[in-house]
Amino acid sequence: MNLKEKVDLGNLPKHIAVIMDGNGRWAKKRGGLRIFGHQNAIKAVRDTVEAAAELGVGYLTLYAFSTENWSRPMEEVSALMTLLVSTIRKETATLNKNNIRLQTIGNTASLPEACQRELMEAIEITKDNNRMTLVLALSYSGRWDITQAVQRVAAEVGHGTIQADEITETTIAGYLSTAGMPDPELLIRTSGEQRISNFLLWQLAYTELYITELLWPDFRKEHLYEAILAYQSRERRFGKTSEQLTK
Repeated sequence: MNLKEKVDLGNLPKHIAVIMDGNGRWAKKRGGLRIFGHQNAIKAVRDTVEAAAELGVGYLTLYAFSTENWSRPMEEVSALMTLLVSTIRKETATLNKNNIRLQTIGNTASLPEACQRELMEAIEITKDNNRMTLVLALSYSGRWDITQAVQRVAAEVGHGTIQADEITETTIAGYLSTAGMPDPELLIRTSGEQRISNFLLWQLAYTELYITELLWPDFRKEHLYEAILAYQSRERRFGKTSEQLTK
C-alpha cells in the first residue's frame, strides 16, 4: 500500500497551511544564488497543490512572501516579484482546468503593480471554481492581519455599528484576511526551523504542527501524505481530556 492509500479521506484537515522554507539553503548547497532555489521551488508548489486537491483538502494556504521579506536584498526581492508574476501567468490556466480557486491574503497593495494585476486577473478567472481554494499569503504577517482587523473593528465601534462590549472572538475573526475560511488544522514547515514566523498568529491557535528537515524545493506529494498521516495519528482535544472525547 502506498502512502496516498493510507490516508483516511474521512479525516482530512479542511485547511492546510505551509511555511515554504529552505529555498536559499537549497540553492547554496548547489552553489547557486538564492533565486535559483525560488525557481526550483515551483515544482514543490505544483506537487503540493495537486496532491491536496486530489485528496479533497478544501483550503491550502502557502506563505509565499512575508512582510519581513521586504527587508531582503533588493535584487532578490525584485527577482522574486518577477518570478511571482511569470508563475501566476503560467499557472492560472492549470488552476482553472483543475477547478481550483485562487485567493490572496496580506497587504497586496504593497506589491508591484504588475503583481497586483496578474493576481487580480487570476482571482477573477478562477473565482467560480470550487474543488479547492489555493490561498497565497503575500506581503503577509500575522501581526499585520490582527492589527488591520482591530482597526476595522475600532472603526465600526466609532461609527456606532457595534458596541465595544459586543466584540467577541467571532467578531475579530470576521475582520481578519481569512474571514470565511476555516482555521488551519495542519501547519507544515519545511527546513527544520521550529517557529511560526509571524504566520496566521490568530488562526493557528489549535493547529497541529508538522516540521520536516526537508528543504522546500525537495517537497513532493509523498511528503504531504506523510504530514497528513502524522496529523491523523494525533488526538485533537481542544483543551478537553481524552475521556471527554470518548463520551
